[in-house]
Amino acid sequence: MPLNRSDLPQDVLALLAQGAVIPAHPLALDSQRKFDRRRQRALTRYYVDAGAGGLAVGVHTTQFAIRQHGLYETVLRSAMEDRLAWSERPMAMVAGLCGGTQQALKEADIAVGLGYHAGLLSLAAMASASEDELVAHCQAVAEVIPLVGFYLQTVVGGPVLSSDFWRRFAQIPNALAIKVAPFNRYRTLDVVRGLVDAGAEERVFLYTGNDDHIILDLALPFTAMRQGQPVTVRFRGGLLGHWSVWTSSAVRQLQQVKATLAAHGGSLPPELLSLDSRVTDCNAAFFDVANNFHGCIAGCHEVLRRQGLLEGIWCLDPDEGLGAGQAQEIDRVYRQHGDLADDAFVRDNLQRWLA
Repeated sequence: MPLNRSDLPQDVLALLAQGAVIPAHPLALDSQRKFDRRRQRALTRYYVDAGAGGLAVGVHTTQFAIRQHGLYETVLRSAMEDRLAWSERPMAMVAGLCGGTQQALKEADIAVGLGYHAGLLSLAAMASASEDELVAHCQAVAEVIPLVGFYLQTVVGGPVLSSDFWRRFAQIPNALAIKVAPFNRYRTLDVVRGLVDAGAEERVFLYTGNDDHIILDLALPFTAMRQGQPVTVRFRGGLLGHWSVWTSSAVRQLQQVKATLAAHGGSLPPELLSLDSRVTDCNAAFFDVANNFHGCIAGCHEVLRRQGLLEGIWCLDPDEGLGAGQAQEIDRVYRQHGDLADDAFVRDNLQRWLA
């Protein structure tokens, strides 16, 4: 049964419009690289108790290889069941969709059947397609599930997309949001211009995935021109692999940004703006920027391992692990930015989550 945005619970729509922290849910594996249901459940409970406004499951941070290992439906089902069993508060549940049109449609059907509210549509598998073909692909999948567009950075396979593509995407009636993650200010502005050109800035919500400027994306106004008049839009929240770690701190940071904007009429004090560089420095270590993002998943696993949420940093691909010097960089981040961590919160609740 297709799902339209008009079918979504009003509290979920309101949550997305207001702006939420949506972590990209990692995959918990044991030492045999088999699905670790207990620790996967603990992660979901952690995100719920940390105050996340939603979960993104089956996305890059969950490892795209879950599909080749027959884990896609298993992982999506476990997150939904564990989230509902742990808390009744509204949360936006986003399923990762990828592959060609037929694969994405199949995954969208699974997600809708499990109760997910939206699909985050990766275009990496169709990176060589024309923009007309990509728009047709998005339109087809949007017939099944509300869509979160995904501007994925090119270094991990995303295509370069014009502002006209994003205008056409935003005009799709079942478009819900756009995760902007090209790690590039010019391309981020292309999304903003496309959204404004479509006149969809109130209907399609911007969520940052730009790990190199998380706080600035959340704090700054973005202005584009429409018919000679400036139109200002803001990122509502974030959907981030970076937020799979230190999540309760991320929730506080988003609340701090929104409260400061409200209290100061949109202006921000320097100390809040300076937080952007500190968060970016943390991300450089967690995402292994020094090694061209080789350890971007394993780095998040390493933080969760140090906290006790994961038993190890194993990925489905045995060749996927920490980059050279990445562990030392994470050590440095803990020394210099430890006040941004949420280790105490995890320590106080870990046994309850693992029970």
